[in-house]
Amino acid sequence: MDLKEVASKIKLLAFDVDGVMTDGSITYDENGIEYKTFNAKDGHGLAKMSKNGFITAIITGRNNGTVDRRATDLRVTEVYQGVRNKLPILEGIMQKYGLDFSQVSYMGDDEPDICILEKVAIAACPADAVDNVQKICNFKASRAGGRGAVRELCDFIFENRIVDEQ
Repeated sequence: MDLKEVASKIKLLAFDVDGVMTDGSITYDENGIEYKTFNAKDGHGLAKMSKNGFITAIITGRNNGTVDRRATDLRVTEVYQGVRNKLPILEGIMQKYGLDFSQVSYMGDDEPDICILEKVAIAACPADAVDNVQKICNFKASRAGGRGAVRELCDFIFENRIVDEQ
């Protein structure tokens, strides 16, 4: 099936954080406080999706207050942090909204994301994802994590959505 046709059915966009919404760097200050840097263009893409009725989700293995703040700023629908096994979380979100895997995209960059990427309609990764992830993805961004990969996926899905003409 053509990826544009697949994109037209997407209702839920889910994302990992480190290496996807950020460049994967983890910065600590002298007090052990962790900092993350997010890309404004990626943020605009996510906010646009939320504003236009898409369900957006963050599912990440780490736990950090900056993620909550960023998710609030972008009106991300669902946020789950400190998650070891991401698939049951995604399945719970899908059940909540009555969706199946054909309506879901997920962007991940490393091995903990494979369990989801193997199941969703659009398995996406940044250009700098690990090889094992790139091998199974049907959408490979030309940009790296934290450098526009999220925006690239959002724009692709948004441009191929089915618009209700009433």
